Amino acid sequence: MVVSRTPPALGGGCLRILTPLLLLASAAPPACGKPQQLNRIVGGEDSTDAEWPWVVSIQKNGTHHCAGTLLTSRWVVTAAHCFKGYVRTLNKPSQFSVLLGAWQLGNPGPRSQEVGIAWVQSHPVYSWKEGSRADIALVRLERSVHFSERVLPICLPDSSVRLSPNTRCWIAGWGSIRDAVPLPHPQTLQKLEVPIIDSEICSRLYWRGAGQGAITEDMLCAGYLEGRRDACLGDSGGPLMCQVEGTWLLAGIISWGEGCAERDRPGSPWACRQSPRKKSRGPSGQVSPPAAASHMEQPFPELS
Repeated sequence: MVVSRTPPALGGGCLRILTPLLLLASAAPPACGKPQQLNRIVGGEDSTDAEWPWVVSIQKNGTHHCAGTLLTSRWVVTAAHCFKGYVRTLNKPSQFSVLLGAWQLGNPGPRSQEVGIAWVQSHPVYSWKEGSRADIALVRLERSVHFSERVLPICLPDSSVRLSPNTRCWIAGWGSIRDAVPLPHPQTLQKLEVPIIDSEICSRLYWRGAGQGAITEDMLCAGYLEGRRDACLGDSGGPLMCQVEGTWLLAGIISWGEGCAERDRPGSPWACRQSPRKKSRGPSGQVSPPAAASHMEQPFPELS
């Protein structure tokens, strides 16, 4: 799978990594990236309840559409292609909502929270084509969520964090268990450990037969060259999560890949990097989200 990534090279990958943003102390508790619960993606396994409290379901007309990651009490990050066909800045999209704290989508339980979306901002560089750079969107929730054992934000890495090839990370989501086969009831959140793949190796694999290099500098590859285990339809927008010194960091955002668990076709996430700046104003005077960085190290406003 390919992950989106921004500034400096963190390694090759199948998932796109989101650039680390500054989390304000007032916006996220000190315990970001530390689930209180200690311990089907293709070839994955059931997660345990509250194991990944920052993984959310972006719902479209009441049905799971994409995954996302909670950054603060009012911000979620996901893939821009999840809103393909809509304008780049989407205000009060009534057909979309965010479901948090739901381990099983078929049985979300009374402790889950469903919140409407105030607006969505896709990266200005994103072209709406599969494999495009900057496949990232920031989602502003209509209200702040209540943090609990099942709802917590993930931490963002600072610029010193580097992910070398073969670093073991995790992905999670409610996507299909293989092509055209949806996750069966009760739709339990799936998890899968994946290694980071060297960017040069990943680029050669996608270039072969394509006539051009498909992996750009803002992408990171993660997955298995032999196939059989991967992200699939419905996992898009979910996190690539890496544990560093006991804390879970958002390393990337699941972006694209060819097929589900195909041999020599790892996924590609989009990468992250911290670069805070002053707050700016978005639609109707709201505080705008951090602009999703490209590999050109575009600065970010603060989240609040």
